[in-house]
Amino acid sequence: MVVRLTLPKGSLEKETFKLFEQAGYVIRGQERSYRPTINDSEIELKILRPQEIPVSVAYGLHDLGITGRDWIEETQADVEILQDLEYGNVKLVLAVPKSWDHINSLSDLLKEFLSEGKTVRISTEYLNLTKRYIKANEVYREAFGDADPTVVTPWWREGNNPKVTVYLSFGATEAKPPEDADAIIDLTETGTTLEQNNLKVIEVILESSAVLIANKDSLRDPRKHDKIYDILALLRGVVEGRKKIHIFVNVSRENLDRLLKSLPALKKPTVSPLSDGEWYAVNTVIDRTVFLKILPTLRRLAQGLVVHEPQQILPLEEISKKER
Repeated sequence: MVVRLTLPKGSLEKETFKLFEQAGYVIRGQERSYRPTINDSEIELKILRPQEIPVSVAYGLHDLGITGRDWIEETQADVEILQDLEYGNVKLVLAVPKSWDHINSLSDLLKEFLSEGKTVRISTEYLNLTKRYIKANEVYREAFGDADPTVVTPWWREGNNPKVTVYLSFGATEAKPPEDADAIIDLTETGTTLEQNNLKVIEVILESSAVLIANKDSLRDPRKHDKIYDILALLRGVVEGRKKIHIFVNVSRENLDRLLKSLPALKKPTVSPLSDGEWYAVNTVIDRTVFLKILPTLRRLAQGLVVHEPQQILPLEEISKKER
């Protein structure tokens, strides 16, 4: 039995391989081949563009894949999202030239162009998502009803409303306005590239991040089911580990109860008596975000603080519940 796993090429690639390395996997050959090897004989790897992965997994060409939520929305692929991997965080936005001070929404854009009898031209890689987004707009519905915007690619043209036309972009989408497009729908992480190209964001369409997805039939296959959840456990362990820190402190008997009451933990801290009987070692895992808040308490009540960054925190109970 082999689980076929496809990993993303491009912007998600570096973080994806780092995730697998932290999970204990060793992948070799990804620089030279689209079929790298991995130190698990029950996993077969292939590298694809993230745009292709949702459909590839949905149709059973692969059992598992890592892609962006944006491409799941674009393709409407029928897959199971097993885990948000919490990297590759971007926003899909509608942007127009900064000089258009009076246009601050899709509705503003449509009203302006329709009143002047002009065609709205939008450039994007996300044809399906853009089409659905436009048709959901109230101004568009009032003007055109259920008519489909015209979608133009080098190979085909569809839609019955040429007054709003969507053009397929092959990259460098931010360079299209104002000559080749009036607006763009594109991904942004910080907004810097848009700003440098004299564009402003007028609407956020969705937020995206890298996710682990599975073929639904593969999840029901008893031969693959356990292996898929083993992979999920290891990857989720890395995701959880990045949000936690592991601390060890020594505390006197008189301060032990006060410390335990103020100390958050995954379950309950491990408390072990030291050799002289008046001191205890406290061992626990806490959220990284609360560490600075409790540091004054640790400084007052404890001694010998040691902090580790865990490589993995495996939430086995949660994964078992999800598996059932």
